[in-house]
Amino acid sequence: MKHTLVAWMRDKPGVLNRVAGLLRRRNFNIDSLQVSHSETPGISRMTFVVDGDERMVDQVVKQLQKVVDVTHVEDFSNQAVVFREMALLRVHTTSETRQEIMQFAEVYRAQIVDVALDSMVIQIVGTEDKVDSLIDLLDNFGIEEMVRTGRVAISRGSTHKSERRSGSAVWKAQAKTNGTSRSAREKTGGV
Repeated sequence: MKHTLVAWMRDKPGVLNRVAGLLRRRNFNIDSLQVSHSETPGISRMTFVVDGDERMVDQVVKQLQKVVDVTHVEDFSNQAVVFREMALLRVHTTSETRQEIMQFAEVYRAQIVDVALDSMVIQIVGTEDKVDSLIDLLDNFGIEEMVRTGRVAISRGSTHKSERRSGSAVWKAQAKTNGTSRSAREKTGGV
């Protein structure tokens, strides 16, 4: 079974490398990995998917909590969560296939973000199944290039954030910066 784990970590050089190295040394295979800024300045959010049983996932969480710069780890697998992925696909087109490709994109609520004489770039955001399904359809026309994010997740409801912040001294210290601008939140020391 696939499990989605989220780790909040200090935005410092080498933290991502330490986390990935820890998982590699323990023979945990990462299906997808996504790291970005969080709502708290100085804290990055890493969302990753691992495939395994409950015991293995419990070990992953325990090992991650031992990493000094990791402030919190949570398993989103059994919670009410919104999951999304994004993909950008460059698809080969001809004058005969262009309209059909555009119709497929419309059905999947994907966007055409670039058009050339012999190709177009399509952006799709949705569940993993939705992204996979569009990729399978467009593969018949010839996908020239593809880039895809890993799974990102956010919990439903509003109680999660306050519970997480009250459990960690780092969250308490950072809570005073709620009015911080976006550019301040995105300053990075290099995850």
